[in-house]
Amino acid sequence: MTNPHIGNTGVNFDDEESRQCFLAGLVIRSLSIGTSNWRCAETLGNYLAERNIMGIYDVDTRAITRRLRQDGSLIGVLSTEESKSDQELLEMSRSWDIVGIDLISDVSCKEPFEWVESTKPDWDFNNHERNSKTYRVIAYDFGIKHNILRRLASYGCQIIVVPSTWPASETLKLKPDGVLFSNGPGDPSAVPYAVAIVKELLGKVPVFGICMGHQLLGQALGGKTFKMKFGHHGGNHPVHNIQNGRVEISAQNHNYAVDPATLPKGVEVTHINLNDGTCAGLAYPALNVMSLQYHPEASPGPHDSDCVFRDFVELMKSVKYRA
Repeated sequence: MTNPHIGNTGVNFDDEESRQCFLAGLVIRSLSIGTSNWRCAETLGNYLAERNIMGIYDVDTRAITRRLRQDGSLIGVLSTEESKSDQELLEMSRSWDIVGIDLISDVSCKEPFEWVESTKPDWDFNNHERNSKTYRVIAYDFGIKHNILRRLASYGCQIIVVPSTWPASETLKLKPDGVLFSNGPGDPSAVPYAVAIVKELLGKVPVFGICMGHQLLGQALGGKTFKMKFGHHGGNHPVHNIQNGRVEISAQNHNYAVDPATLPKGVEVTHINLNDGTCAGLAYPALNVMSLQYHPEASPGPHDSDCVFRDFVELMKSVKYRA
């Protein structure tokens, strides 16, 4: 975290975005000695300790950030073993690399399940389809955020969440109106089984990819992905929506991107990151494909990108009633 003061609002369980905290470690500058928020249910320190998640504070995180901006993403080590020498810790860091490692398998669900929760009325700002479950969506869990599922449910979707390895043939047996490929951690090139599933579903049902799902679609369409220097992280990334000319303030968290120059004819770049010009969204109308590199369910704008869920519903609607 680059913000120096962390923990002053504490933790509340209503805002958790997955079935458990998959964090490996947390590095911060200053840990608040107290909490002050009406929704606080637990202190940050206790939350991490109960889940056996390592944390460290009194670290100059802004100096680390400046280093990463200059040199690109680097591997670090957190350890409680005081017997380890600096050289041993360095060797540990050099023995690991994010490239080529499947990080999806550990965070995906193990069995299919139905998702029914929509955005709570107190928080919803677009509930026109709240009581109408019109479209069946199969959501592939590559590390899916719950608010993606809530927003889909609020737009009138009946959702079945399936594991990352769920066969495409089984998905088609469920006769979905659309398929969602979710966000998730790591390198898309490290999960060829997921690319194969995506490729098998292309053209058979409308599909929507978010973050990792966007990258998997890029590869399944014949394009290539590449590792960025230090990735996109945070809730203040401006994105140009080419389709409507608007600029959206987006939340992003990824280290890989799709190379649009490698995509086949007919695939359209629909969104561009204005900080570095990288591809932030795709569409392939011939196969009913749409995708975003960032998180439309997040609210940094606060709701600049939420309309993409409506766009996915409209895509499913047009295909369903055209059939």
